[in-house]
Amino acid sequence: MIGFIGLGVMGGPMCRNMAVKHPGEVIAFDMNADAYALLEGTGARRAATVAEVAQRADVVFLSLPGGPQVEQVCLGPDGLAAGPRRPAVIVDLSTTTVASARAVARQLAERGVVFADAPVARTREAAQRGELSIMAGADQALYARIEPLLRYIGSDVTRCGEVGCGQVVKLINNALVFENTVALAEMMVLGERAGVQPAVLLDAVSKGSGDSFVLRNHGRKAMLPREFPEKSFPPEYALKDLGYVLELASQTGLAAHVVELAQRYYAATASGGWAGRYFPSVIEIIDRGDGPAASGQQGPAHG
Repeated sequence: MIGFIGLGVMGGPMCRNMAVKHPGEVIAFDMNADAYALLEGTGARRAATVAEVAQRADVVFLSLPGGPQVEQVCLGPDGLAAGPRRPAVIVDLSTTTVASARAVARQLAERGVVFADAPVARTREAAQRGELSIMAGADQALYARIEPLLRYIGSDVTRCGEVGCGQVVKLINNALVFENTVALAEMMVLGERAGVQPAVLLDAVSKGSGDSFVLRNHGRKAMLPREFPEKSFPPEYALKDLGYVLELASQTGLAAHVVELAQRYYAATASGGWAGRYFPSVIEIIDRGDGPAASGQQGPAHG
């Protein structure tokens, strides 16, 4: 039996795909009772507690807000490894620090449970379609066991190395997206002020070497129409991930100045009226000159 804990924006669609595609049973848990609505018609069973998932499931997937929640669900007094019956495997689909992933793996191993980090990338729509990109950190034997299950939710699944390496790749992926979004936003504002309509700019650049995933998705779908909905990926989430990247950079002796600049831009976005809104809203901060450069935190004003 598969267990699934965390039925949020990404977890709900992932659990639904597992429930539809897995030939065996799926048991799910979330603290929000409304989250189970997405699983209606799939046959997925609803668990009353994390402990019930631990008692019944052999492999448990997690989709949680961050490292502290993963640690609590795995290792807390009412967690998956607390009772006499424990799952054999826990796979974390969340984004956490690399150190957290490796620490959880060590502590679970002491209790006879193996752990893999397998953070996911792409959009909620991709999660609904089962077309996520998944970056897994696991030894070869464990990866061989979980890969068929990850294929229920991902069209691209990559073993990145031993435990923790999935988080390394995911954090680098996210940092590149956040940095690229700031750079594109700045150039869209520059182009418009210099007389080029944003739609024309994106069309032209998309045909050249400046094309990117960010341009085709965040640029066209959010920054061009200036639509930044709530309940998408807000600047606060970007700040969490960038903080994780800077922690990893510090641990490895890298001075990650571009990450630091992106962090300041998203901090300005979150404090400048766009908290809780889609993170490409950073273009609004740049357009009105309220970015970190304008406040004197990073060189001469140019934002």
